[in-house]
Amino acid sequence: MSDKTYLNWPFLDGRHRELEQSLDDWASGHISQQHEADVDAACRALVRELGAAGWLRHAVGGTAFGGVGEAIDTRAICLIRETLARHSGLADFAFAMQGLGSGAITLYGSEAQKRSYLPRVAAGEAIAAFALSEPNAGSDVASMQCAAVQEGDSYVLNGEKTWISNGGIADFYVVFARTGEAPGARGISAFVVDADAPGLEIAERIEVIAPHPLARLRFADCRVPASSRLGAAGEGFKVAMATLDIFRTSVAAAALGFARRALDEALRRAGTRSMFGQVLADFQLTQAKLAQMATGIDASALLTYRAAWQRDQGQRVTREAAMAKMTATETAQQVIDAAVQMFGGLGVVSEQPVERLYREIRALRIYEGATEVQQLIIAREMLRDPGAARAAA
Repeated sequence: MSDKTYLNWPFLDGRHRELEQSLDDWASGHISQQHEADVDAACRALVRELGAAGWLRHAVGGTAFGGVGEAIDTRAICLIRETLARHSGLADFAFAMQGLGSGAITLYGSEAQKRSYLPRVAAGEAIAAFALSEPNAGSDVASMQCAAVQEGDSYVLNGEKTWISNGGIADFYVVFARTGEAPGARGISAFVVDADAPGLEIAERIEVIAPHPLARLRFADCRVPASSRLGAAGEGFKVAMATLDIFRTSVAAAALGFARRALDEALRRAGTRSMFGQVLADFQLTQAKLAQMATGIDASALLTYRAAWQRDQGQRVTREAAMAKMTATETAQQVIDAAVQMFGGLGVVSEQPVERLYREIRALRIYEGATEVQQLIIAREMLRDPGAARAAA
């Protein structure tokens, strides 16, 4: 039922339209919308299925390493996430984490690192994870405490990471740790750490309202070879931000997928729910709410695909990605809340589609930079270059 006229916008090409249709058809026959009891097993199975069907090839860059193209196509990533999210939040999560968890390797990995990890990620044979956040260092990356000390041809890691998606089921983690080349964010480096590395343990599994694998990691004298470092020493913040710049826009796309599904459900409900001798859709209050929902979705989509298109043209999109992420996630929360309201009591029954969406959307307003952080990013970018801000207005 979803309105797909946005696929004809000039931000997208014919290949993107074909990609969305193919994935939508595939997802309709392969993806369950239900939350599974064993989330770890469900996530592993989804990664295998997405890999076997070739969708994970879009999550990595380099045809020699299993990728569809030499660079990651941000618009393709966004369309895939939006489509998967419309079908299943966990399927979207499984795809997104393969990209986010291996993105730093695509961007900064050595030839050996790329050959070792990326083909397995693309095939769904290895599960990736991105370990940046800490108990006291989420959005404030400069406060990072996890440390890596070089000893000969090795680094020894000590500290903790938390809120790590795929924690506990990942085959490897891209880990950011303080190496001390300079104060603050300039003294951080990135490493690829295999899950079976001695000294790495899963300190805690974390349960959240929309089930997916999540954990706190502990590093206790975890020794890794110096060759596991990604990029130059002290460039970890640069590595992290470059990776997030690709995938932050795709968070907005996932929110779009959730919002579009909620609008579809609301339209069906409004057309069939009897009330006072009419159906819900006959009431002007309902019509006004549906209009607000549809308009908010289109506004979010315009911002999302603008940012994705700009990045694919090689432009810097820090401000645009933040605008898209902020607007799409906040709008999706409002759209889904309105859909739940239209369902009445049925809207809060466990495992109803709108109830699942209500739980799944909440985290998107926080992870990869909370809404308030996006506001700071947008303002900072405007103040850095007021002329560019005026030109874009």
